[in-house]
Amino acid sequence: MAAGADVRDILELAGGDNDGPISKKDFINSEKKKAKKTTETLTFKRPEGMHREVYALLYSDKKDAPPLLPSDTTQGYRTVKAKLGCKRVRPWKWMPFTNPARRDGAVFHHWRRMAEEGKDYPFARFNKAVQVPVYSEQEYQMYLHDDGWTKAETDHLFDLCKRFDLRFIVVHDRYDHQQYRKRSTEDLKERYYNICGKLTKVRAATGTEPKMYVFDAGHERRRKEQLERLFNRTPDQVAEEEYLMQELRKMESRKKDREKKAQDLQKLITAADTNTEMRRAERKATKKKLPLKREMEKPTVPETAGIKFPDFKSAGVTLRSQRMKLPSSVGQKKIKAIDQILTEREVDLNPMPTEEIVQMFNELRSDLVLVYELKQAHGNCEYEQQMLRHRYEALLKAGGGGGIPVVPPGGGGLEAPGGPEMPAWPGPDDIKGEAKEQIIDVVGAPLTPNSRKRRESASSSSSIKKVKKP
Repeated sequence: MAAGADVRDILELAGGDNDGPISKKDFINSEKKKAKKTTETLTFKRPEGMHREVYALLYSDKKDAPPLLPSDTTQGYRTVKAKLGCKRVRPWKWMPFTNPARRDGAVFHHWRRMAEEGKDYPFARFNKAVQVPVYSEQEYQMYLHDDGWTKAETDHLFDLCKRFDLRFIVVHDRYDHQQYRKRSTEDLKERYYNICGKLTKVRAATGTEPKMYVFDAGHERRRKEQLERLFNRTPDQVAEEEYLMQELRKMESRKKDREKKAQDLQKLITAADTNTEMRRAERKATKKKLPLKREMEKPTVPETAGIKFPDFKSAGVTLRSQRMKLPSSVGQKKIKAIDQILTEREVDLNPMPTEEIVQMFNELRSDLVLVYELKQAHGNCEYEQQMLRHRYEALLKAGGGGGIPVVPPGGGGLEAPGGPEMPAWPGPDDIKGEAKEQIIDVVGAPLTPNSRKRRESASSSSSIKKVKKP
């Protein structure tokens, strides 16, 4: 369907501002112009009392539905589609051209813009020619003479190199093997690069080091021979090579494992040596610090339990708050006890991690752990003391004592109120012996000496009671 601009163009009527050839700016700035027109024509006011965000959700300038997800509608680096406007296109012309890379004077035709008429062929800049050196008769006789090569054969070689741009496979294919000796590709390349190196060395200015051309023909022959052998392998040889490669990888992995184990063992040995040396040094230091008189020695204080916080000495940036993290060696019960005590004392569980606060907070929690452990030890001691007290009372009752006598503060014997002095309180050794006998009795040894004595005393007391009853 024809547009209005096409109709005006056919009837040769005057158009508007869009007349004239289309340029690149019209394609690039077409969206901006359209956006300006839409903003100028489609302007709607927001109702009073409605927030801007709500109005943006309900309505837009392009009358589009509100987006469900954030999207990018800009062109960016996407391929720009052709946007045809109302302007006239730039005219094209079917014109002839010649390629400067060709020397036969061939003329070709193609479509080009009218503005580019008379310009050079644009792809001619990709025509790169190789500079093949040219030598004179005098230079050949003085520097380039070789017994294995004649001058005519050398001239033929350089002519082919110049014609085929040093494509030596093509040169070897077009080489005249009937007129001259049969040469390989490596022989041709070796002769060519030897001549180039000699010419650069001769023509170089005095005092300068020219860049020499070197070609190792022997290495090239060995490389091709190796490639042929590799290509002509049988399937069995290929499978054997793969098997050997797998075995080699296994050997390398085992070697790495052994080296790693040896390094770990060496680390353990060095750590043990350093620990022993440190202990010896500490022992020597303690021996030197000991006083001569043992009477003046003070009782050694055991190491405080507390918490040992790790030292962050690794390279790089670290947070000071990491030093306040409790190590994994602290159990959950201790952590809960610390938190409970801190909350009872109204102490912040995560204070500001300054240098002084971190040090004092860690010391406080270490002391709290020490107090917690001391409380547990104290409770265990009280429990054991109570158990021993009950056991002692059971021993007294089993021994026939009527009650538990009271020990005076001064110790020694006991005195009844208004009576003579009672026998002395049994010592700790007697209590331990009786406790042991009682324990053996209870556990289940009926024929022990203590049990026999008790049975004999019980039988004698029952016989006395029988005699007294009549």
